[in-house]
Amino acid sequence: MLSFALLACAQYGEDQYVHVTDKRIAEKLGVWQDLKFGLFMHWGPNSIWGVTESWTICNEDWIFRDKGRFENYEHYKEDYRSLYRQFNPVQFNPDKWAKAAKDAGMRYVIFTTKHHDGFCMFDTHTTDYKITSQECPFSTHPRANVTKEIFDAFRKDNFFIGAYFSKPDWNCPDYWWPYYATPDRHVNYNPARHPKRWQRFKDFVFRQIEELMTNYGQIDILWLDGAWVRPLHGYIPEEHREWAIKKDWNQDIDMPRIVRIARKHQPDLIVVDRWISGEFENYLTPEQKIPDHAMTVPWESCITMTSGWSYNEHHNYKSVRELIHMLVDIVCKGGNLLLNIGPSPQGDWGEEAYDRLRGIGEWMKLNNEAIYGTRPIFPYKDKHVCLTRKKDGTVYAIYLADLAESHPPSRICMSTFQPNSDARLLMLGTDTVLNWEKIGDGFIVHIPESLQRNPPCSHAWVIRMTGGHL
Repeated sequence: MLSFALLACAQYGEDQYVHVTDKRIAEKLGVWQDLKFGLFMHWGPNSIWGVTESWTICNEDWIFRDKGRFENYEHYKEDYRSLYRQFNPVQFNPDKWAKAAKDAGMRYVIFTTKHHDGFCMFDTHTTDYKITSQECPFSTHPRANVTKEIFDAFRKDNFFIGAYFSKPDWNCPDYWWPYYATPDRHVNYNPARHPKRWQRFKDFVFRQIEELMTNYGQIDILWLDGAWVRPLHGYIPEEHREWAIKKDWNQDIDMPRIVRIARKHQPDLIVVDRWISGEFENYLTPEQKIPDHAMTVPWESCITMTSGWSYNEHHNYKSVRELIHMLVDIVCKGGNLLLNIGPSPQGDWGEEAYDRLRGIGEWMKLNNEAIYGTRPIFPYKDKHVCLTRKKDGTVYAIYLADLAESHPPSRICMSTFQPNSDARLLMLGTDTVLNWEKIGDGFIVHIPESLQRNPPCSHAWVIRMTGGHL
């Protein structure tokens, strides 16, 4: 067998990845890799309008706004920033979310404590632009500090806890200085010409992250977004260069200082300074994409359940089948799936989200051993069949059903993988030992008619192979 490292294609900054050297953090990262399936949530007052998280207040020409209602950009920003005065998600119940996520097989959660618009979904002392502000009607609710409530609820169910945090802050006057216009996502003044203002902004970010690291229990992951806030020099993937740098402005926010204080309070913290290769990008985060090949480094695809990150009642949901296939495709290539759901302005998920999670959960109850704690094995994927491997050598072949396939086929084939002669094959959810035969460099497993008529599950069928393989 050719080595996994030689067969993998460098992608998404894989060839720039810096391996973790701290033993404790490396072990924690290995545990995280075994979890495989996580929940992402983008939420804030923007859900009232059903717009794409913070981006509609960014003055870039790819942004869409409802021109009939919001013709004037400055007026739009004012109206957007006032939304928190209407934000009152009284249906908020994080215990309900935690149960649904756990039943679906999710094992970690990443919550947007603050997106680029600067609105804090936690009780910060650095700004009054927050959910616990007296101007926000939800501030009187006993669970007003939603970040704390979410982390506490999911921690009770043994989830890894992750804090999403945006480095840029479009509400902070030391990032978007009101003296100047805001032409794009970047800081709107040259930090080198105004070092005191930039230092104030760095201190502001530092204080907010320290609050999150000290007042919210054990935090396992600090997930930092806004990769244009970065040192001027350093590796930038080709697909990010158009937006990641502006002129010769250095937006170095002093990551060593941030990580030093964060790990003082959370010693084994996994840090994801996403899309900025180096010691503070502990795993890679392809967005709305699945890599073409397996990767040799820790990674996670963050993908939406609907067509957008934030809540919109008109968004279409991916099907249960599509979501299960997505999870399998990612896991067979060595990654984790971080699946996003946007809560509504009332404080709950759409019923379609619960429906999708129930469907995934039904499949996971039978087949999760082929997902959790697995690693890639060549050839990873062969047409309809994905492979995963346990550390004890057990291999799983996962057949992804076509849209019209409600029952397993009579034969499942692979052309580039072959078990050893003494391997025992069994479809998960059954106790039927399957007959199989070698064909060239591959094999065919025969599915008896009884299993074809009455399969143990829908959407994908898993064959466990034990007894030695390669």
